[in-house]
Amino acid sequence: MGLRPRRLTLSARCHYYSLMQKTGDINGRVADAPSGNWVYRVLPPGLWPYAQLARWDRPIGWQLLMWPCFWSVALAANASISMGRGSPGFVVIYHLALYFVGAVAMRGAGCAYNDLVDHEIDMSVARTRSRPLPSGRVTRLQAKVFITLQALVGLFVLLQFNWFAVILGLLSLGIVALYPFAKRFTDWPQFFLGLAFSWGALMGWAGIFGKLSLASIILYMAAILWTIGYDTIYAHQDKEDDELIGVRSTARLFGDQTRLWLVGLYGATLLLMLIAFALAGTSWLAYLGLLAAGGMFAYQIAVLDINDGEQCLALFKSNNRVGLIIFAGLFLSFLLLIP
Repeated sequence: MGLRPRRLTLSARCHYYSLMQKTGDINGRVADAPSGNWVYRVLPPGLWPYAQLARWDRPIGWQLLMWPCFWSVALAANASISMGRGSPGFVVIYHLALYFVGAVAMRGAGCAYNDLVDHEIDMSVARTRSRPLPSGRVTRLQAKVFITLQALVGLFVLLQFNWFAVILGLLSLGIVALYPFAKRFTDWPQFFLGLAFSWGALMGWAGIFGKLSLASIILYMAAILWTIGYDTIYAHQDKEDDELIGVRSTARLFGDQTRLWLVGLYGATLLLMLIAFALAGTSWLAYLGLLAAGGMFAYQIAVLDINDGEQCLALFKSNNRVGLIIFAGLFLSFLLLIP
């Protein structure tokens, strides 16, 4: 049975208003927004709610969405040289710039859409109740307009690629639309997040070659498992609230066995990437980056305390460095292979 989000009673709303006053959120900041963020220093207060809807004050989301795109472009560049097709050259840099813009825009649109779907649930979760929609600082209509504007930016970026990549990109929208509802009908919403957030592992390759291959598909599978792993760590912050309101997650499913599950998820991620790298003909530098990423995964697993919300958030964010080191290995491998 799907979750039926409950509306807050008048007394609950009064309690919520009181909580916002105590935490300073009544001034417009969400409870878990980083202090001193550029959003609050550069943008006028009237734009803060929109920046928060798009999570511009929390770049980790677009970074984690961007890395599979970057990996795929760099992997395709390696493969192009290995197959004797020559170096894609400037195309690689151009595509990386496009995926950066697209990741920021589409992550922002996706977050705003997710908030539209979940704003009643967000009222019941301590970490999210001060977000723009549940706090009433943005209306549903304003959020929809903002989503449309960001989606148009994403569409402009998508149209710069070949038609195979354009169609492939449009196909991802079905998964993006489904994801916010997954927590209502499955214990594996992180899997659906992985399907959506890892789509770039297909896009980068398609943008270079105009088709998919086994290497890109295996890279996609690896990115999905990586996403399930890091988002399980993230979800442990909310597991008590999720249990109260009936929201499902792998954090609740894995429970005290989370560390063991992470060994499997991260281990399979590394194995699949190893296979993808071999199929693409990368140099030793790519494997060196993968080895470093494996060490970072091992650290996450070793120190994880699923009952420490602040640590879970820090370990989740550390996956940005994992994405960077894997990309650095692939990109340096590409440079090494250039004749």
